[in-house]
Amino acid sequence: MEISCMVISHKKAPVDILEKVWQKDLRSVIEKMLSLNEITECAVLLTCNRVEVYVTGNGTVKALKDFASTLSVKEDYVEYLSGDDCLRHILRVASGLESMMVGEDQILGQIREYLHLSKNFGGAGRYIESIFSKAIHTGRKVRTLTNINQGSVSIGSAAVELAEDILGSLENRTVLLIGAGEMGSLVANAIANREACTILIANRTFEKAEQLAERIGGIAVKFDMLEKYMTKCDVVISATSAPHYILKKEFVERVMDTRFSSGNDSEVLIIDIALPRDVEEDVSEIEGVKLFTIDDLRKISDKNLEKRKEKIPFAEKIIEEELLNLKNTLKEMRADSAISLMYSSAERVKREEIIELYNRLSARYNINESILPVLEDFANSLIKKFLRIPTVRLREAARNGRPEIIDYVEYLFGGGDFVSSNKDEKIEKGKAEGDVEGS
Repeated sequence: MEISCMVISHKKAPVDILEKVWQKDLRSVIEKMLSLNEITECAVLLTCNRVEVYVTGNGTVKALKDFASTLSVKEDYVEYLSGDDCLRHILRVASGLESMMVGEDQILGQIREYLHLSKNFGGAGRYIESIFSKAIHTGRKVRTLTNINQGSVSIGSAAVELAEDILGSLENRTVLLIGAGEMGSLVANAIANREACTILIANRTFEKAEQLAERIGGIAVKFDMLEKYMTKCDVVISATSAPHYILKKEFVERVMDTRFSSGNDSEVLIIDIALPRDVEEDVSEIEGVKLFTIDDLRKISDKNLEKRKEKIPFAEKIIEEELLNLKNTLKEMRADSAISLMYSSAERVKREEIIELYNRLSARYNINESILPVLEDFANSLIKKFLRIPTVRLREAARNGRPEIIDYVEYLFGGGDFVSSNKDEKIEKGKAEGDVEGS
């Protein structure tokens, strides 16, 4: 068995490519991967900076490449990692070393969220759950021991910093924030902590806008009044989770016409940090509008990296230590799986033979069921003694890097059949839970 991942991230792909490959239907992706006989587990990780798919089984890279081919993107944007490289990658992701803003904290919650979703949809089993859980543990440890997350290290704070770089300062400016979710909250906190400016907060659910505004000293405004408030603001930062455009070209043109007719000829800075994007790309063509996206945060990212460069080697040392621990854990899990198959196989045979032996003894010697516990104890003792040496040897094989021995045992004791059965159960379980959630 092997673990591999497909990675499309900000390191190689611009925002329009990330938007193109963003997977809206996680269930379909997971079921598609699990429909392949060689794939046993699957999990997906989506953020504004990455689309990643993790699978376990055999022939995993080929399976991921076949899946990537359905996304219709150039191979230059896609990276495939297997084995130690894959495990190291998820530990680095959780530690914030692969983020646009090095050390950011939000990735930990996102890994936890997508592990939960992947489990609910029947994709993540004991192996991927152990790997993602270790990644979360490692991410917390790195931040605790290195303080790599100290200061402003989020996409939200980077958007505010970009606005400051362009305008010189946000003091006495009016900022309209669209979206009061996790990303919007990060933006609001960054502004409130750094500048004396007016913060307007719009959200489809007005109560959420009110709650965030009260917390940071902003002003909640009605979402259907966006056009009115955009005519009065200097900066618009959009950070919703909407699947469609919030600000279309026609809408922004009306806003700018109103501004100019009222004598306000100042430019409007629009920063779109949503994925999928909130702002139609053609908005950049409108006179008086400066549009920036996640791609434009890379300069801020470079500054962030420079500040934290001295902490990265320490973080990487922790990651390598935790990688070794994770590999040992996975080895033990593989040995346990093979051992479980041996004992399960023996248990099935034991039950059949005990019943047959009891029937024969009962017919010949007229004994009653009181003999059954004696037969059970004898059979259990026989199995335990007979499988003791194979059990010890399997654990040694796991520790000493002899996975082929475990493969042979799994094959001999019907591992393939068990995997297929478990896979079907996981898919059915995921469908049932998904149906409940959607009802």
